[in-house]
Amino acid sequence: MDKPSNHIVIVAGEDSGDLHAALLVKALREINPDLTFSGLGGPKMRAAGVELYTDFTKMAVVGYWEVLKNYGKFREIFHFILRKIRELQPAAVVLVDYPGFNLRLAKKLQPLPTKVVYYISPQVWAWKTKRVHEIKATVDRMLVLFEFEKKFYARFGVDVDFVGHPLVDTVRTDRSRHEVLREIGLPEDRTTIGLLPGSRIKEIERHLPVMVAAAEQLHRELPVQFVLIKAPSISRSLIDDTLRGAELEIPVVEEGIYNTIGACDICLVSSGTATLEVAILGKPMVVMYKTSLPTWLLAKIFVKIPHIALANVVGQREVVPELLQYDATPKALAAKVKEFFSDEIRIARMKEELKDVVESLGTSPASRAAAESVLKTLNQPQTL
Repeated sequence: MDKPSNHIVIVAGEDSGDLHAALLVKALREINPDLTFSGLGGPKMRAAGVELYTDFTKMAVVGYWEVLKNYGKFREIFHFILRKIRELQPAAVVLVDYPGFNLRLAKKLQPLPTKVVYYISPQVWAWKTKRVHEIKATVDRMLVLFEFEKKFYARFGVDVDFVGHPLVDTVRTDRSRHEVLREIGLPEDRTTIGLLPGSRIKEIERHLPVMVAAAEQLHRELPVQFVLIKAPSISRSLIDDTLRGAELEIPVVEEGIYNTIGACDICLVSSGTATLEVAILGKPMVVMYKTSLPTWLLAKIFVKIPHIALANVVGQREVVPELLQYDATPKALAAKVKEFFSDEIRIARMKEELKDVVESLGTSPASRAAAESVLKTLNQPQTL
C-alpha cells in the first residue's frame, strides 16, 4: 500500500457524487501526480483511477423510508469502509455529498489522525440546522458549491471554502440543434420538450408516467415533440417498460446528454442536479418531484426553505415553476408548459434569471479550486 501521506480515501454516493468526485481526483492528480486514491463511488471514479471497494452508486436511494428498508446493506458497507480507513490511515478522507452516510462516517473518523474534508455541503441550511455544530466538530474543512453556503457556515465558525460548482466545468454543447435533432430523427420546425425524469429507480417509477401523460396531453393540443434524456444509472429496460403503451413515440437519448438538452426548447425536470445542468444551458423548465408518503410528511415538518429546485434555491426565489407531490399531476405539468406558449415575456425573464443563477455558481475551473483546498487542508497541522 502507498504511503499514507500520498493516499486519499474518497466516499461518494449517487451519480452526481461520482461525477464530482471523479473531477476532483483528476484535478488533484494534475497538481500532484503522486497521490493515490481508493474508496466508495461509481464508474466515473473508477475511470479516474480510484480503486473502488464497491460501486456505491448502485445503492442510491432517497427518503427516510427508502433508507430504512436498505439499512442492513448500508450498515455493512459503513463498517467495511470504516475498517479500511483505520487500516490505511490515509492523509485525508474526502466525503462527497451523501450526508446520511457521510456525516455519520465523519463522526467515527474524529479520533483518527487523518484529515476529513467534506465536499458538497449537506443541505443543513434547509433542515436540521443543528447539524452544523456536529460538522464543525468532525470536519476539518467544508468545500461548498454556493456562495450563500459559505456565508452560512462562516456564521458558525466552520472552516469553509467556496469553490464554485463543478458543473460549470463540464456542462457544454458542441453540436448544433440541427445536427442533434436530425440524429434523433425529429423535425426542426416543432417545439422540442426534453423529459428528464431522474437518476434513481424510484424517481423513474414516480415521475416518468406523470411526464408521459403530460406529454400526451400537450401533444394533443400543441405542435410539440418530445425526447427523453436517460441518466446513466437507469437501465434502458426500465424506461422502455414505462414507455410501452404510450400513445406517442418518445425517442430515448443515452449519449450526448448536454447536446440534447441544448437542442430542446423547454424541459420537464426531476428536482436535483439536473435543474442546474438545464439552467447552465439556459433552457426554461418546469420542475417536479414526488416521493413516498412517509418521506413527504417528514419533509413537510423539517424542511425550512420555500423551494427545493436547486435553480430556485440558488436564486433564492422562484426562478422556475416547481410542482411537488400531489400538485405534480399530468394536467398541472401540461398547464405550466402551455403558459410558456402564451407568455414570451415570462420566457425571456426566466432566461435572464437563469443567467444570474449560473453566474452565482462561480467560475471555471471549479474542480481545480476544490483540489487546491483539499491540498491546503493536507498541509495544515493536525489539531488536537
